[in-house]
Amino acid sequence: MTSMHTDIKMQAMVFAAGLGTRLKPLTDTMPKAMVSVGGEPLIRRVLQGLSQAGAGRVVVNVHHFASQITGYLAANANFGMDIRISDETDRLLDTGGGLRKAAPLFCQDSPILIHNVDIMSNVSLAGFYAESLAADATLLVSERQTKRYLLFSDDMRLVGWTNVETGEVRSPYAGIDPQSCRMYAFSGIHVFSPRLFPLMQPFPEKFGIIDFYLDVCAKADIRGCLKPDLRLLDVGKLSSLAEAERFASGLV
Repeated sequence: MTSMHTDIKMQAMVFAAGLGTRLKPLTDTMPKAMVSVGGEPLIRRVLQGLSQAGAGRVVVNVHHFASQITGYLAANANFGMDIRISDETDRLLDTGGGLRKAAPLFCQDSPILIHNVDIMSNVSLAGFYAESLAADATLLVSERQTKRYLLFSDDMRLVGWTNVETGEVRSPYAGIDPQSCRMYAFSGIHVFSPRLFPLMQPFPEKFGIIDFYLDVCAKADIRGCLKPDLRLLDVGKLSSLAEAERFASGLV
């Protein structure tokens, strides 16, 4: 074997359990994952991208109108993929809690590519995954303007988070100065190694994945990956749907 990663088969998770409150009134009758862009539900677009990137097993978490998602997948024979459902209908667990609940559904020897269901991008998922195998977690980031930034050292190791509007800073490192860090926006796409699951044990049932990364970044290798030519669209709110239609028509 020429490389320790030669036989690694990509596995993935799609976060599709959210309430989609910013997409109301559409999400009063359907889950965010089933909102249509360019004639296709968001979840189909994400799954197609993962399939093309070589993902084998994909876990989809569900909560809001869960049966619409599971019914759609069943009606389409899971698009020929090994799709497993992590059911959060009893309680929405947020991104960190949702990932931890899904842990038994994954192989424990391969990193997990995690993709928010409402994100559209031009990134090569296969390329990003291949670049992310060494670290404990790798977060795809961009230079887009936002209020909340992740903070990285010069070698792109995660060291904290800041809200530039309020001045709030969160970091396991005392006295960190955001101005001395590289500041990038999170894309909603990341690669997570199962070896991090044990570090999630002290966390409550419901927690965010970014909260987890910020808590463990001093003891785990959490990296950022900047793609200068990244085109990314968050389809999480009504005002972005028209742009999403244009984005979809421009995607190859």
